[in-house]
Amino acid sequence: MIVEIGHFALILAMFAALAQSCAGLIGGQRADYRFYTFTKRATDITFVGAAIALIALIHAYLTSDFSVKNVVENSHSLKPLIYKIAGSWGNHEGSMLLWALVGAGFATFLSHSKEELAWTLKSRALGVQGLIVALVIAYVVFASNPFVRLPNPPFQGNDLNPLLQDPALAAHPPFLYLGYVGMSLVYSLAIAGLLDGKVDAVWARIIRPWALASWMFLTIGILLGAYWAYYELGWGGWWFWDPVENASFMPWLLGTALLHSAIVTEKRGALAAWTVLLAILAFSLSLLGTFLVRSGVLTSVHAFALDPKRGVWILLILALFTGGGLLLYGLRASVMNSDKGMFAPVSRETALVLNNLFLVVATLTILVGTLYPLLGEAIYGRAISVGAPYFNAVFTPLMSIILVFLPLASFFSWKRSKITTHAKKLIPALIIAIIGGLVVAFIAKNKPMSAVGVTLGVWLILGALSEFLQKAGLGKSNDVVKRAFALRPMYWGMFIAHLGVGVFVIGAVVETSFQKEQTFAIGIGETVQFEGRKITLDKIASLEGPNFYSDAAQISVNDGKKTIILNPARRYYPAAKMPTTEVDRKANLFGELYMALGEPNSESGASKWVLRVYFNPFIGWIFGGYFLIALGGFLSMADRGLRVAAPKASGDIAKAAS
Repeated sequence: MIVEIGHFALILAMFAALAQSCAGLIGGQRADYRFYTFTKRATDITFVGAAIALIALIHAYLTSDFSVKNVVENSHSLKPLIYKIAGSWGNHEGSMLLWALVGAGFATFLSHSKEELAWTLKSRALGVQGLIVALVIAYVVFASNPFVRLPNPPFQGNDLNPLLQDPALAAHPPFLYLGYVGMSLVYSLAIAGLLDGKVDAVWARIIRPWALASWMFLTIGILLGAYWAYYELGWGGWWFWDPVENASFMPWLLGTALLHSAIVTEKRGALAAWTVLLAILAFSLSLLGTFLVRSGVLTSVHAFALDPKRGVWILLILALFTGGGLLLYGLRASVMNSDKGMFAPVSRETALVLNNLFLVVATLTILVGTLYPLLGEAIYGRAISVGAPYFNAVFTPLMSIILVFLPLASFFSWKRSKITTHAKKLIPALIIAIIGGLVVAFIAKNKPMSAVGVTLGVWLILGALSEFLQKAGLGKSNDVVKRAFALRPMYWGMFIAHLGVGVFVIGAVVETSFQKEQTFAIGIGETVQFEGRKITLDKIASLEGPNFYSDAAQISVNDGKKTIILNPARRYYPAAKMPTTEVDRKANLFGELYMALGEPNSESGASKWVLRVYFNPFIGWIFGGYFLIALGGFLSMADRGLRVAAPKASGDIAKAAS
């Protein structure tokens, strides 16, 4: 019965979203406040209906209701509780239901927000958002229904893909969708601005917190996905330019460009047209990512293998909102007056424009590399591979240019600035960065690019620190610490995010350049040597988990000073009929020893186990950098000045209500 209630609530949410869309757009067009009031109520009903639907699906998973087809295909009665809950969105149908709920949730937050924005603009934004949510729910109801009953329920389910039974992957989809779908609200506000004829500094101030929230959640989602890929897949790596990884990275890059562009529009009244275009394209790439993951057109460990016919629905939604948004953008270009804020060639505006251009070009290179194999196979009838060498060759130089100029550009003033004036402030940072690079070059004589990368990372860290200390009044006041803590959270957020970029760069360069890897065939009681360490396989123990069997190794590692124990394992999930590799790791600030246990084999009658051992230097800096970038976004969100006190726009509520 609960399943049927969830199904009914979802259908109700679909009709409420359609009503929300119609009333919102009509109310904004006619400036009729009654329609706006109805729109807000419909928005609440949409959200509640979608929430009830997801709760009903989760309940089916928790109770192992194997009369529901979706539960049979993705769950098992012995599965741990957390993975029963995560299983509800760890499949195509459930994930699209979560997508719809998040979209409805963002609309509800906008509906009840206290921002001082014109109600006509809010009404139109809710109308556009309602249309997006309505079409996604319609796709779920008619093409990907998670509530389908089976006439002859089986006694047991097939279990969730064992690779997805992991805490990071349990949290990964919700955060990723908060980022993906959050871009839909930014898109809705952009379209509303075009329809309302108010794309200006006030509008830019309105969209910034929503864009920042989406970008922050997307950052966390990417962090969780990269961390999962690092330790769960047993590959000893953290980023592989997988098509699905690219699908989340592209909207993140455009979201970064959007945030910086919106600052220029808000502060100087310039780049309004560019900001709107970025909002449209960022959401379009989010939809493209949804299509790539769920259409079955690509092969990836992250993707949902599906009938491509269902992917056509998503492709049509993508075409509608991308094409419709760009068409409206072209027709309403006249409302976007971006010539108000003229600026000199050397200024913060120019720096942010160049930053945007390089980010967009970098996104385009990833898009080409991701789609080319699909287009090539369709045209030439054979598989074409585009791997890491292409992405590293075209993406790395573009991002390097951005990062080289980032510290200097952060010092620039609005409208007009002087390079020489600000360059002097960064001379100590530059000298220290060069010294750091020379030290790395001396240590690793055959890896010159690693020295360049470390130099860049140190330059970014010291550049961010220099800018922050200047804002705190270094040299002007003795109480720098007190002044620093008195700074707005926005400045702390910018400092920590830029600091995180530098930490990430150092970690990525060092880990990529100096990773050590070796594979051994080792028997119980045998010892091998790896990078000055003695590695001994003490024993293999057979264990039984709630829904798996495991061969767990006990391995002693002695570095001449102390001995540590690692326990890599191999698991087998009978319900899914799938083995997995469970790595074990020992980390410190400067690196991590990483072990993966492989298949057993026999040599000369003796049983040997394959053991892959890695030393990943500075790997923690990579994920620490991700974390700092996300933390910077969170601190910026905490700045009350980002969310309130925007200048009032046209459409005062009291006037309309009277």
